[in-house]
Amino acid sequence: MAQSQQTTPALPLHVPVLIAGGGPVGLTLAALLSGHGVKSIVIEADQTYCSGSRAICMSRRSQEILGWVGADQPLVEKGLSWVGGRSFFRDREVLHFQMASEPSQRFAPMVNIQQFYVEEYAHRAIKGNGSLSAVYWGHRVAAVRPLYAANGESAGAEVDVETGTGMQTVTCDWLAACDGGRSTVREQMGLQLEGTQYDGKYVIVDIAQKTRREVERLAWFDPPSNPGSTILMHRQPDDVWRIDYQIRDDEDPVEAVKAENVLPRVQSHLSMIGENEPWQPLWISIYNAKCLSLPRYREGRVLFAGDAAHLVPIFGVRGLNSGLDDAANLAWKLALVLAGQADPRLLDSYSDERVHATRENIAYGAKSTEFMAPPDFGFRLLRDAALRLAGEDERVRTLINPRQSTPIEYVGSPLNQVSEADEALFAGGPRAGMPAPEANVMGAHGELHLTTLFGHCFTLLCFGSVAQVPPDLLTLSKPSASAQSGREAKRAPNVSDLQIVCISCDGTAEVHTNISAVIDPSGQAHERYAAAPGMLYLIRPDGYVLARWHHTITPATRAQKVRAALQAFTGARS
Repeated sequence: MAQSQQTTPALPLHVPVLIAGGGPVGLTLAALLSGHGVKSIVIEADQTYCSGSRAICMSRRSQEILGWVGADQPLVEKGLSWVGGRSFFRDREVLHFQMASEPSQRFAPMVNIQQFYVEEYAHRAIKGNGSLSAVYWGHRVAAVRPLYAANGESAGAEVDVETGTGMQTVTCDWLAACDGGRSTVREQMGLQLEGTQYDGKYVIVDIAQKTRREVERLAWFDPPSNPGSTILMHRQPDDVWRIDYQIRDDEDPVEAVKAENVLPRVQSHLSMIGENEPWQPLWISIYNAKCLSLPRYREGRVLFAGDAAHLVPIFGVRGLNSGLDDAANLAWKLALVLAGQADPRLLDSYSDERVHATRENIAYGAKSTEFMAPPDFGFRLLRDAALRLAGEDERVRTLINPRQSTPIEYVGSPLNQVSEADEALFAGGPRAGMPAPEANVMGAHGELHLTTLFGHCFTLLCFGSVAQVPPDLLTLSKPSASAQSGREAKRAPNVSDLQIVCISCDGTAEVHTNISAVIDPSGQAHERYAAAPGMLYLIRPDGYVLARWHHTITPATRAQKVRAALQAFTGARS
C-alpha cells in the first residue's frame, strides 16, 4: 500500500477552512480549495492512507474532477479502465451491458483502482500547491463548538484537536466535515442521518491472484459455487481481485469475516470460474447497504460532504463518486465566499443541489440493493423470475442492468439561470443544471478536451468566430491562458474570473488578449451543445451549465444577460 510522507508544520491557531477527515473527499476538497488560492488544513486520525480496496470504481465525472487538481494522470496510468460487465444467473450469462464510450473520449466510463491510491494522488496535488494546505496525520477532531457573532450570526467554529502530544484548539471560519459515516463532527453537532438501513450483509475480500480475464464488472446470482448468494468481482491494479459476496441473514457477522469461513467460499468460486492460479487474501471486511442522508448539508459555518453527509449502497458505485462531486460543488462556492465575492447564502445552494443528488442516488441505489439482496421472499421470487427470463428475452434485461453512477442534473437549483422564453428557442443541448458535455476540439497547441478548460473559473463558450462575440463581453473576461495548452494555465485564474472560449468549425485556433479560439473540426461540440453560431453557454467552475442564450437573441441583450448572471455571484464588474 502507498504510504504518506510529509513534514507537517505545527497546527495553526486559526485557519480559513478546517477539513475534518483525510479520506479521498477531504483530500480532494483541500486540493480544489488550494487551486482556488484558499488556505485549509486537513485533520485525519489515521497515520496514513486507508487500508484495503474500499471504494474502487471511479466514474468519468470523478476522473474529470481529479483532473482539475492534476491527479488524473497517475490515476489513469495505474487504474484499470472498463466499459461494461456481465451478469450470470447460476452458471448462465443473462446480461452483457456496455456503458457509453468512444476511443476519443478523455476518460473511460469507469476506472478500477484502490481507494488508497486515490488518496495518495489527491495528497500529491495538495503538496503540489505549496503551503496553502497541510494534512495532519495522526490528529483527531475531539470536539466542535460553533461560534457566533454579536448579532447571532454564525462566525465559524472552534475545534479541539487531539495531536498525539496533547490537545490543541483551532478556530476556523468554515468547518468541512468529511470524516465519514461515523462522523465526529456530525455527532458533535447533534445531527443524525435519516433513511433506511438494509439487513443484507456482504463480506468484502481483496485477494492477490494473477489473471488474464478482461476488466469488467462481474456478478453472479445464486452461483453453484455459493448457492443462494450473490457475488461481485472486480479486477484491480497489482493483480488484485475485489470479491463481494452475500452472507445468509442468520450468519454471525463476526464469524463471517474469519479466514476459516471466508477462504473456502472464495476458493469455491475461483474454481467454478476457472481461476486456478495461486492466491492469497489481503483484506477482509463486511458491509451492509444504507440509504441515509442528513436533511441539510449546511449548518451555519459547518458543511458536510461525502459519507459524513450521506451513505448510499455500493451497488452502482455512487458512494465515493458522489462524495467527489460534493467536493467539486463546494470548493468554488466556498472560495467565492471567502474572497468576499459572494454572499454566504451561496452555500445554501451547495446543500440544495447535493441533497437533491443524494436523493436520486439513493433511489437508484435502493433499487439495486433490493435486486442484489432481496429483502423478502416475494422480492426474491420476482428477481429470480427476471433473471430466468433475461436469458431469453432482451426486453427483460433492462430490469437487471446495474445502473452505474452518472452525473446528476440539478433540477430546480436556485442557481440555474433559466428564462422560459429563451429555453423555448433551443431544440436540444444541455440545460442549466446539467453537466457540460465533453467534446474534442483543436486549441492553439493541438488537440484538447473541452472539459480540461473547466474547474478553475467561470467559462463562457461562444459558438462562432471571435468576431461574433458581443464587444461588451470582452470587458468581463481576463486573459485566458488555460486554452493555450488545454491542461495548465500559465496564470492561475481566480475562481471569479471569466474565460471566454470561442468554438468554430473552421478558422484558426489562437489565443487573443482576453479570448481563446478553438476549432471544432468534427462538429462534435456543436452537436453535443445543439449549437449554432452566436449561441452562448455559461459554465460554472464545477463544469455545470449555469445558463445559455440562443443566437437569435440580440448581441447586446446576450451580453447584458451574461453580465447579470455573473453579477449574481461576484458583484459588479468593470
